[in-house]
Amino acid sequence: MVDTLNSAIASDIRNSYLRYLEKFSTEEQRNIAVNHFGVFSQDLINSIANGVEEIMVSSGDQKKLIKRVFSILIEGLQNIRSHGEKDELNRKLAFLFLCKNTASYKIVFGNIIQNEDLDLIIEYLDKINGLENQELKDLYMNVLTNGFLSEKGGAGLGFLTMRIKSETVLKYSIENLDNNKSLFIVEVVLKRDV
Repeated sequence: MVDTLNSAIASDIRNSYLRYLEKFSTEEQRNIAVNHFGVFSQDLINSIANGVEEIMVSSGDQKKLIKRVFSILIEGLQNIRSHGEKDELNRKLAFLFLCKNTASYKIVFGNIIQNEDLDLIIEYLDKINGLENQELKDLYMNVLTNGFLSEKGGAGLGFLTMRIKSETVLKYSIENLDNNKSLFIVEVVLKRDV
């Protein structure tokens, strides 16, 4: 468990995590299949991925849905590992929820970002949320072909992949942590009847 006593940012992220935990269990009446707050090592990501596949197979979900959830999960977790910022104790803190009800799966990722990156991220998400399926696929191919890379080495394919695989808009919210950093939360919903 993360020591929140020594970090104001960790305490704020943990409080957000706990609010989501309460929201999913009561308000939305979703079954929480996987949740984690803390640092995401590569071993933990691998373990989560394997566990999610087992959960979905045992729930009788179709292979197509399992692949879509798996793809979104890996994109989101790799995004946390590659692009998440660190708290004041040099930890890349984040959280994850994978919840389900009879109609859908909901995946929620929350991680630290620099406030200076907010406008660019919001602009990009608003852009891809406004595109139709064919436009999304065209943009995906364009990014792959032209090889655009951000300062951190990403090509912007993570959010685009999540948007294409979920076939729904990506909901996001931002919670201010301090003058330089915010908690960026993305919610992805996938219908179970695909």
